[in-house]
Amino acid sequence: MPEPAKKTVSAFVKKPKTQEAVEGSSVVFEAQTEKRDAKVKWQCNSKDIVSGDKYTIAADGNQHSLTIKDVSKEDANTYAVIAASSKVKFELKVETKPAEGSDESSVEPTVQPVTSSTEPEQAEAPPAAAPSQEENSATAQDTLPADEAQPPDTRQDLTGLFTEKPQSGEVTVGENIMFVAKVNAESLLKKPTVKWFKGKWMDLASKSGKHLQLKETYDRSTKVYTFEMQIVDAKANFAGAYRCEVASRDKFDSCNFELTVHEARAPEGLDIRAAFRRTSSDGNEDSGELDFSGLLKKRDSLKPTNRAAPTSHDPDVDVWNILSHAPASEFEKIAFQHGITDLRGMLKRLKKMKKEEKKSEAFLKKLDPAYQVSKGHKIKLAVEVANADVDVKWLKNGQEMHPTGSKYIFESVGNMRYLTINNCSLADDAAYCCLIGEEKCTTELFVKEPPVNILKSLEDQMVMKGDRVEFVCEVSEEGANVKWEKDGVELTRDESFKYRFKKDGCKHVLIINEASKEDCGHYKVKTSGGDSMAELMVQEKQLEVYQSIADLTVKAKDQAVFKCEVSDETVRGTWYKNGVEVQPDARVNISHIGRIHKLTIDDVKPEDEADYTFVPDGHAFNLSAKLNFLEVKIDYVPRQDPPKIHLDCMGRTADSTIVVVAGNKLRLDVPITGDPAPTVVWIKGEKTSSVKPDDDETEEGTTSSIEGQVITEENGRVHVETTKGHCIFTIEGAERQDEGVYSVIVRNPAGEDTAEINVKVVDVPDPPLAPKILSVGEDSCVVQWDPPQFDGGQPIIGYVVERKKLKSYRWMRLNFDPYTDTTFEAKRMIEGVLYEMRVYAVNSIGMSRHSPASQPFVPVAPTSEPLGLRVEDVSDTSISLKWRRPERIGSAELEGYGVEYCKEGTDEWIPAIEGLTDRTAMIVKGLTTGDKLQFRVRAYNMAGPSAPAILAQPITIREIMQRPKIWLPRNLRQTLIKKVGDTVNVVIPFQGKPRPKVTWSKDGEVLSPQFASTRNSEVDTILFIRKTERKHSGKYDLQVQIENVEAMAAITLQIVDLPGSPLDLTVLDTWGFNVALEWKPPKDNGNCEIAGYNVQKADKKTMEWFTVFDQYRRTHCVVSDLIMGNEYFFRVFAINLVGFSPEPCCTKDSVFIPKTGIVYKPPSYKEHDFSTAPKFTHPLVNRSVIAGYNATLSCSVRGIPKPKVTWYKNKMDISQEAKYRMLSKQGVLTLEIRKPCPFDGGVYMCKAVNDFGEAIAECKLEVRSQVPKVDKKEKKDAKN
Repeated sequence: MPEPAKKTVSAFVKKPKTQEAVEGSSVVFEAQTEKRDAKVKWQCNSKDIVSGDKYTIAADGNQHSLTIKDVSKEDANTYAVIAASSKVKFELKVETKPAEGSDESSVEPTVQPVTSSTEPEQAEAPPAAAPSQEENSATAQDTLPADEAQPPDTRQDLTGLFTEKPQSGEVTVGENIMFVAKVNAESLLKKPTVKWFKGKWMDLASKSGKHLQLKETYDRSTKVYTFEMQIVDAKANFAGAYRCEVASRDKFDSCNFELTVHEARAPEGLDIRAAFRRTSSDGNEDSGELDFSGLLKKRDSLKPTNRAAPTSHDPDVDVWNILSHAPASEFEKIAFQHGITDLRGMLKRLKKMKKEEKKSEAFLKKLDPAYQVSKGHKIKLAVEVANADVDVKWLKNGQEMHPTGSKYIFESVGNMRYLTINNCSLADDAAYCCLIGEEKCTTELFVKEPPVNILKSLEDQMVMKGDRVEFVCEVSEEGANVKWEKDGVELTRDESFKYRFKKDGCKHVLIINEASKEDCGHYKVKTSGGDSMAELMVQEKQLEVYQSIADLTVKAKDQAVFKCEVSDETVRGTWYKNGVEVQPDARVNISHIGRIHKLTIDDVKPEDEADYTFVPDGHAFNLSAKLNFLEVKIDYVPRQDPPKIHLDCMGRTADSTIVVVAGNKLRLDVPITGDPAPTVVWIKGEKTSSVKPDDDETEEGTTSSIEGQVITEENGRVHVETTKGHCIFTIEGAERQDEGVYSVIVRNPAGEDTAEINVKVVDVPDPPLAPKILSVGEDSCVVQWDPPQFDGGQPIIGYVVERKKLKSYRWMRLNFDPYTDTTFEAKRMIEGVLYEMRVYAVNSIGMSRHSPASQPFVPVAPTSEPLGLRVEDVSDTSISLKWRRPERIGSAELEGYGVEYCKEGTDEWIPAIEGLTDRTAMIVKGLTTGDKLQFRVRAYNMAGPSAPAILAQPITIREIMQRPKIWLPRNLRQTLIKKVGDTVNVVIPFQGKPRPKVTWSKDGEVLSPQFASTRNSEVDTILFIRKTERKHSGKYDLQVQIENVEAMAAITLQIVDLPGSPLDLTVLDTWGFNVALEWKPPKDNGNCEIAGYNVQKADKKTMEWFTVFDQYRRTHCVVSDLIMGNEYFFRVFAINLVGFSPEPCCTKDSVFIPKTGIVYKPPSYKEHDFSTAPKFTHPLVNRSVIAGYNATLSCSVRGIPKPKVTWYKNKMDISQEAKYRMLSKQGVLTLEIRKPCPFDGGVYMCKAVNDFGEAIAECKLEVRSQVPKVDKKEKKDAKN
């Protein structure tokens, strides 16, 4: 019956084994390949080895060797040899060269530089001893996982982030396999992220579960991230190409590998027909169910126990072969002939069986399953052919390729054929094939686009309701795809065409038609290389006033026209007279043409004098003006009457002041009378003197002299026009310098008259000075400014504030109603972005020009307060404080910490040091003894200090006296037993202030440094003996003393060794099948009690020793059940806590058991082989322990022969570390961790290995910090 599938055949016939060597010697590792002239590569710690002074690499046909000269401790590493697709790992262990003149026990045979650690004891080892280290190594190499038996990854590195790439592997259905990738994060600014893919796009992160487990670990010492992908209970459809991608900010790397899944091998010695017969209680083979569990048990029981001599089984017929070669129409007939009742299940298994792949005759090296290249780069595909003269064809997506300029280049160098693709584009992302005759090899090329960066960011915008909005950004590549989001939600083209997206080369535009209040928010554009965000603010449309109504002064019978112009043609309005709505009539006409609104009053009468107001509908503001009625008094003037000016607003009272807005036109029509017609002179200036008689009714006695500028009738900006009965004064576009007192003088031969008119020009205020940023927050700032120097003649009613990003050109208004204060808090900013602020001043006339921009600033928030401020120690002049970093740092870097203190009862905080400290601990020195001080710590960043962390209560600066006391650990209160050669590391904590004096002594004498090492600190003391001897046994006294007060403690140390051999083993008597033995206890019990004796017997013919009694307590025994006619030797080992005595005590002569009666020949039975591979019957369990208390990890394992057990922490061997204690009893394995600290947390692994395999159990250990104890009295006080 053919095998359903074959595992990968190793390329090595003989594999190198782990060896031990002495410093200064040479080591030779030998390997033999299956093929002659095979290419072999040697590695040390995954790095290739090159021949030189240190290493010698030799090859002779299929024999290969690696020689390491002058071995040193640095050469104790893991080595590997690679040939074809096989990789074998082995180790070199280096022993220290023993010193000359040492005692006999240390002079072991060192003539041979390369020995196995267990070979010298093979002659005396019992038959059931564990296999040698070399055998274990060979077994381990034979059972290497498929992913380690692959050649190193030779594909191109993009940035070389991988320190170890996942290798292609093979697995059988139902088994597990793990792929490992390692990344060195020492040079990375950000934690790397890893993605696992199957095929081209399937992300395996979403598939994690029963069959797929993803794991990530970090080694702080080496700063290496380890990413593992474990496939559990593999299935046939798991096979295929996989890809691992790692990225860290702008760095990226990728690696491709393959998984091959083989169908499970049918067990030898199993009748396939019986396996697929159904079971039934009534004996009917056609009913019942398939007993798959019985089939699996039968498969396990029939596994060959010895690989060198597998069990042979010859089935009667090969049903698999018959079915595979028979047509489908004959399947039922064959099933009936051979008793196969479940034909369907058998055909399914037959279909899943993998056909053995034929080795390619045309290709020596094929293309990798997949390649990856960045857009714009070049890639070189290479294959190695068997015939150097053969021609190859290159296909792209099934179509033959031809050289096209410099795009595709075909090369042929010896047996190598190359295809070079220059300037790769997305069109080159395809499947490529190399064809030689009928044979071909294929690969897939993935072209990765470079990240698209944003060259021009979005800008904040503030628009009116109904306006069109365009967000514009510019990217680094034309035609790139971008994604638009609003408040984290992706935007799409909807049916209402609310949002439109426009591409113009590198420019991308988001268009919002008719913006509404719902469109307010943060808009973000995302590319593969970054993103940009801006804010949109939509305000209700403001009605702008292009021309306001002005005050009018008209005469009787004249026409008054009030006119204003607004920005919206559709806005209607209402006119009011002293608050009462104006109704049109024969004299009053209201008109609205486009943006212009008019109120016309014909034939003005005195009752028309009032305040007129225009109110636009739907807007909360109004326009007001006053109509002044000019009453002209016409008196009978005889000829040659003196001139007279007819004005109602003469004089310099407040009512006589005429106000004009800067830029507007001022026209004064002054009626005058006089005969003959008087001459008119206008002067701008002040009166120098004025004298009036007591009688105010006559003006003839008035004299005045006026100094100032005479205004002529020129056609300038300020000019005068005189007509019959009128004098007209006009200022075109009033300016600030036009303000003042204007005097009009009329003269004729009969006299003169004078009148004064006050003209006040009002304007918008001057711009404020540059604003100052008082403080900044996480998304806000407080800005302050000074009022402008000139208010424009009208009081300042408020200010308008604007902000913009530093690199932007668009200013955004933050308030629409004037803000009356000079301090403003701006909100809704983006943390970490540079901003500028500017201010406008507003009065009743309008808004000033903007102020200069403020200094650029970044909105950042102060950090949160430091955590866990506590007092570590207090002395007479100093105090030691500790705290932790704030929980929230923010976008700005932490500049440091400020420590301050103040005396109780005062508010003056004094800095403890000048400047800041970057540490989270400080000793404040130079304090006064007896002061009661309060301390606080604040964290500082760009935004300033954080909220303070303050101690709960003031601290008195005084040394705390504490009596000495020794806290002897519980395990040291009884005798501490150690083996000879072990390390002793005893830590005993104590208390006492000031620092006590610590003294160690043994037998009344102070310990010398040559005998044992001690190290003392303020809180504990350590007794350390690197390598114990018998002389170290005894009682050790510890004394902790402060002045005349002392505390004592003692520990007892017992160093034990192997016992000596028992004495005088004699045969007391022999009768029947029995022999009576007696012996004396050994002279040396190894410094501990003899636990018992091991009595063994051996037949003289075979001299194979068998145990008769184990752990036997007495010094005499009777050995029974001996075989008549045989001669026996006997020996006894002494046993103590350490183990067996090195040498046994043997009988001098053999003991013969005479034959009596008929000789019985017992039947012979084939010895059953109980050998099994290691298996954990109870796995390790994840634990969480408290620091400072011993912790244990336990599991149980079974396996014959007894497996060798090794413990690892984070994949590092901890067998030789003194902190850990490994115990093994009756298959129960225990790892004791002495006083773990948080650093001892991690992944612990137990590995059991014997000749038949290995097993691994893992668990996680979390070490929590101790919670400080709270005194009951303190708890009671806290409750009160």
